[in-house]
Amino acid sequence: MTLESSYERPDLAGYAARSVETRGRKHPEELRDDRPAFERDRDRIIHSAAFRRLEYKTQVFVNHEGDYYRTRLTHSLEVAQIGKAIARRLKLNEELTEALALAHDLGHTPFGHTGEEVLNRLMEGYGGFEHNRQSLRVVDELEERYPGFNGLNLSWEVREGIIKHASPYDRPVEIMAEFLPGTVPTIEAQLINFADEIAYNNHDIDDGLKSGYITVAQLEEIPLWNEVHERIALRYPGIEPARKKYQTISALIGLLIKDLTTTTASAIEAHHIHNTADLRRVNRQLVSFSPEVAAQNRELKQFLFYNLYRHYKVERMRVKADRYLSQLFESYVKHPTLLPRKYQQRMEVVGRQRVVCDYIAGMTDRYALDEFKRLFEPYERV
Repeated sequence: MTLESSYERPDLAGYAARSVETRGRKHPEELRDDRPAFERDRDRIIHSAAFRRLEYKTQVFVNHEGDYYRTRLTHSLEVAQIGKAIARRLKLNEELTEALALAHDLGHTPFGHTGEEVLNRLMEGYGGFEHNRQSLRVVDELEERYPGFNGLNLSWEVREGIIKHASPYDRPVEIMAEFLPGTVPTIEAQLINFADEIAYNNHDIDDGLKSGYITVAQLEEIPLWNEVHERIALRYPGIEPARKKYQTISALIGLLIKDLTTTTASAIEAHHIHNTADLRRVNRQLVSFSPEVAAQNRELKQFLFYNLYRHYKVERMRVKADRYLSQLFESYVKHPTLLPRKYQQRMEVVGRQRVVCDYIAGMTDRYALDEFKRLFEPYERV
């Protein structure tokens, strides 16, 4: 059996996760090369079907509303870029950080958080639905690429980071005993929570302005935005509005990365974290913004919630998406022969509702809309 390489960047901090110290994979494999474990995990995620489907899954705007707007795929790439920038400054493992960033939304449904809410409601009494748990299910069970086992057979640390991912949209999940419930994950996994937030706040501003659902005048009432916006105006007098917007967003991302890095480095030092064993022993969330920036960032998030995510046009799409997914789910459960044969065969193992849930969660926005038409519009070809 080919062993995975023990090579690590020589400048990693003592508290960084290392491939050579991984708790390993669930299934033994005959490996073709000696890539380090977390590098291999990143590559497997990128080549997965679930990752490709993110291209046509909603971030805020449904894919057919325009080619400009972010999707789950472009969001994941932006999270990876921001996460790696933070990891490099803290001398953390960039490959683990990138793998976690690219995997954190693999279990997301079509139509964004609306899809997650709908499936959780429809799965009441059958285990519910939560996208972190679904992401883990994707990498552990639903991908079918390797002989001898289902899933991607990722390293324990990547799988732990997936199930322990946290954001304002995540409901607490029961952590399986395998992943040490009640203990914090690696620092790399902790920082992904914040890279995710930095990415979606700032790209949602960009998309919101592009759509006209929010305006620069509204944003100027938000101190965090206005401070950076005015600084750009002073630095580049007479700059065109569009360029000023892009420069403000870029500078805001830089400000948040710098604050997060400085605050986290101070916490690591204050708690005497020298290695991963220290991290598990201290068992504290070490990655954070400073109190001042955290408060300003919360204000920006609240602005986006009320003015963008609850904009009446976004709400209209949310209501339509609820109807599409609810009718698809109910039809598949009532008539399971509508599903492809391989899904029908899984029902004996995991149950009809869970198989239907997996099938719908894996759909892109476009596929869900097409499937709705195929099933419910009489003149649509099946």
